[in-house]
Amino acid sequence: MPGHDETEHRSAANRALALSALGLAATGAVELALAIFTHSVGLLSDALHNLSDVSTSALVFFGFRISKRPASARFSYGYERAEDLAGLGVALVIWASAVFAGVESYHKFVHHSGTTHLGLGMAGAVIGMAGNQIVARYKGAVGRRIQSATLVADARHSWLDAISSLGALIGLIFVAFGYRLGDPIAGFAITLFIGHVGYEVTSDIVSHLMDGVDPGLLGRAKTAAAD
Repeated sequence: MPGHDETEHRSAANRALALSALGLAATGAVELALAIFTHSVGLLSDALHNLSDVSTSALVFFGFRISKRPASARFSYGYERAEDLAGLGVALVIWASAVFAGVESYHKFVHHSGTTHLGLGMAGAVIGMAGNQIVARYKGAVGRRIQSATLVADARHSWLDAISSLGALIGLIFVAFGYRLGDPIAGFAITLFIGHVGYEVTSDIVSHLMDGVDPGLLGRAKTAAAD
């Protein structure tokens, strides 16, 4: 039954997103605690990155639920724009994380403050990498099973997030070899990574709010016109 399959697939996708969010929340919380303990801005930036992913997932889910409400006398066109409003909230969370991580990295770079308990900091970065990889594999497996391109794409995003944790690890390794600036430089690199994600999200939201046309569709239309 097609309707039954669709409901089952939607439930599986929601379950995968919820469990992934819980996994990233636990990963980010551990990283944040270790970042505070070790004074590592690279690990702090990565923790903020993971925690912002969790908060954005919650905002998207909340916006999606509201957007499904039927039209009312006050909102005669329905609530579909709730998704866009949630998207703006997502963008704000990401940019706030980038600014905070950048400011903390700058302070450490300027004041040359030290990083302590390097072994624990490295363990935190490894936990960040492992958490993102586990989440990526889980979402990818569910996405392929239910043939959800969105979930598979989200799995790729989680896989790329592991690179952020790798950057924090490399920064701490440099510190261990006597290069104290390795940690703030890693913090700057992760800040740029977060900023890139923020730019992409903001661009997509603004394009949707302005009823923009997908560039891919424009390209195919031009190709078809040329033929």
